[in-house]
Amino acid sequence: MFRSLAAVAAAALVAVAVGPRPPLVGAEEPKLPMTLGSIDRRDAKLDALIPKDARIEVLAGGFKWTEGPVWDKKGNALLFTDIPNNRVVKWSAKDGVSDFLKPSGYTGKAEFKGQEPGANGLAFDKDGHLILCQHGDRRIARLKDGKFETLADKYMGKRFNSPNDLVLAKNGDIYFTDPPYGLPEQVKDPAKELDFQGVYRLSPKGEVTLLTKEMTRPNGVALAPDEKTLYVANSDPDKAVWMAFPIGADGALGKGKLLYDATADVKAAPNKGLPDGLKVDAKGNIFATAVNGVYVFSPEGTLLGRIVTNDKTANCGWGDDGTVLYLATNDKLTRVKTITKGLGW
Repeated sequence: MFRSLAAVAAAALVAVAVGPRPPLVGAEEPKLPMTLGSIDRRDAKLDALIPKDARIEVLAGGFKWTEGPVWDKKGNALLFTDIPNNRVVKWSAKDGVSDFLKPSGYTGKAEFKGQEPGANGLAFDKDGHLILCQHGDRRIARLKDGKFETLADKYMGKRFNSPNDLVLAKNGDIYFTDPPYGLPEQVKDPAKELDFQGVYRLSPKGEVTLLTKEMTRPNGVALAPDEKTLYVANSDPDKAVWMAFPIGADGALGKGKLLYDATADVKAAPNKGLPDGLKVDAKGNIFATAVNGVYVFSPEGTLLGRIVTNDKTANCGWGDDGTVLYLATNDKLTRVKTITKGLGW
């Protein structure tokens, strides 16, 4: 099902720019609608974040499962993952879609027997290197000079499950989650070495600290603007929640507080998505993907409204000048132009 790794230069894992082309091989570019969905406004405060005439624009399609959108400021382009196809894709307004990196998450020679070998969450460090959560290789890696470097792949001598999403703190710490979704049999996989799903912190010195193992399926993760709160999504259909953990002066997490419970929404629409990736704007508002799109919360956890894609939406990320929110919407890439600004812009 996946393109042979022999197609990639054996000497190094490099980013490739093959020029704009549709993401499907041997097929015509899919005919896509120009827009989809709607904005569900629950609170007047949403009007200060998303304009009343906002549209959900469809930019590209034909992927298998999109994830991890991150803006490359140097390249003026968006990078995102197509997990089943084990690649990172590049999109720009100028050149459209092109392959950026393949393989992205599984670099082994044996056939990968699961459905999600590729990278998931992406981020750039302060030096401009791409950091990847690699499902298939079960590690946090850095792409440097065309090669992957392992930053962390074990906790207490045991291999991670499949690192899923990450966020970088100002001091270089990497917070990441480790559910079992990249393992072929997930939680029952015989290769699973840890008997829990953890949330971790990786220091610039390479020290891995387990922050909590209380969440059944920790997934998306984000920091508040003051970096005193860590938000974590739980993609468990029986407990589809977002938690807010206070970060102590010593870096340890305090008792988690329930930010929002979407379990009832998931039960009502079981095939439309779970709490997944999330991002924060400069004022601390939270944009969190889940059932049928993106939930928008105030810093206190009040639901202000939703960006309704009417489809599973895995993740989101700020781009352009920081006001554009890109969405990994199932097999498509979409976006919404806002009047707020992402954290870090």
